[in-house]
Amino acid sequence: MFFYKITNHICGKYHKQSIIIIKIILKAIYYYLKLRIKFFGPKKSVLFAGQAYYNAWYLSRELRELNWKADVLNWDANPGSQIYYHGEDFKYKMDSKFHIYEALWFYIKALLKYDVFHFSNMNGITFGFIISNWFSSNFGANFEIYFLKKIGKRIVYSNNGCMDGVSQTSFSKWGPESVCSICNWQNFPSVCNDTKNLTWGQFRNKIADYQCLFGGNRADYNISSTVHEVPEFYCLNEKFWHPDLEIPQEFKLSKQKTDTIFLYHAVGNKKDRTNQKGINIKSSHIYLPLIEKLKQEGMDLELICPENVPNKDVRYYQLQSDIVLEMLTYGWYGANAREAMMLGKPVICFLRPEWLDSLRKELPECAYELPIVNATPETVESILKDLINNPDKRFEIGKLSRNFSLKWHSATVAAKKFDEIYLKLLYSTHKSEKFV
Repeated sequence: MFFYKITNHICGKYHKQSIIIIKIILKAIYYYLKLRIKFFGPKKSVLFAGQAYYNAWYLSRELRELNWKADVLNWDANPGSQIYYHGEDFKYKMDSKFHIYEALWFYIKALLKYDVFHFSNMNGITFGFIISNWFSSNFGANFEIYFLKKIGKRIVYSNNGCMDGVSQTSFSKWGPESVCSICNWQNFPSVCNDTKNLTWGQFRNKIADYQCLFGGNRADYNISSTVHEVPEFYCLNEKFWHPDLEIPQEFKLSKQKTDTIFLYHAVGNKKDRTNQKGINIKSSHIYLPLIEKLKQEGMDLELICPENVPNKDVRYYQLQSDIVLEMLTYGWYGANAREAMMLGKPVICFLRPEWLDSLRKELPECAYELPIVNATPETVESILKDLINNPDKRFEIGKLSRNFSLKWHSATVAAKKFDEIYLKLLYSTHKSEKFV
């Protein structure tokens, strides 16, 4: 706290002088790191700057088992987002009047402690907006990120979402029907527009040495030699999501009949992602009427549709489901489906053929083994009926789902994969730039 008080005094009263001091510190770090790398080589050290659900958290824990210094910085100040995270090593104290100086000091120390910086999510190549705003005002836009490149740090990025480097115009062309036409963000240019998406993609590709993607969407800036299919990054802890997990009493669902089928369908941030007609990209507008129709036909069905439940607790509801219902037009599966598969549940979801082909080119074994029950709005009724009427089939698909997840989405496997990726990057030819 003493450091922050001194910094506050200096930066508040002697702002111009403080900028000069920061420049001197960064210049010293630049020359120090050149000597350290030359004589001692890179260190097995990675900072996950920013959350990606819980993926970075569990990956970092397993990397530690492989002798990596692996830490997670949670710079997200949004209280509503915290229910999706499972842990962090560092978090800025936003309630402190010294938080900007705390964040700035963390950044300076990180330059010395870590040789790999792993970012995630669109607009997420940052150490937090308080840091980026400060550097932007005093050194220029994205200075703190370009400085990583200047001093020879390796930068890895994990892609998340349809807008990440791809224009709305391009994404809307994926068939068989346009996902954008049912997306609540289509008419909100502040969230999604061609210029914004492509500007981000250009910056992202300029910065990242290696990019992780899973599920195609190879358009615009996702067509790049640095973009790779890496299902392992989107990982889970196999013990945390275990089929034999004991369910606490407060989460247990009551069955009126022993043959009742529980269908799980959840929409994160439902209010924001659903329009006034109840339409969203999670296909609620297809599933809900279909479930009612099947009930009218005599099927004993119950819908599990939790809202605003912390991710650590959602698994108890997923585990009690018989079938998990996912997106029927988007073209790939996300976190909810990965969790369900790790729990040994069959998942219905649409897999776009072009995206499967992209995966097949890079990871043919993964594409072949993928146990998702592929369905479209036109075929989902017959497919769902088939699963409802065939418990043995559900069980077999569930086993395949668990095995697939252990092989491609477990944190243990992910750590081995990224141990390899990071080391290749660290020992690749990558000269630091001249300090100016």
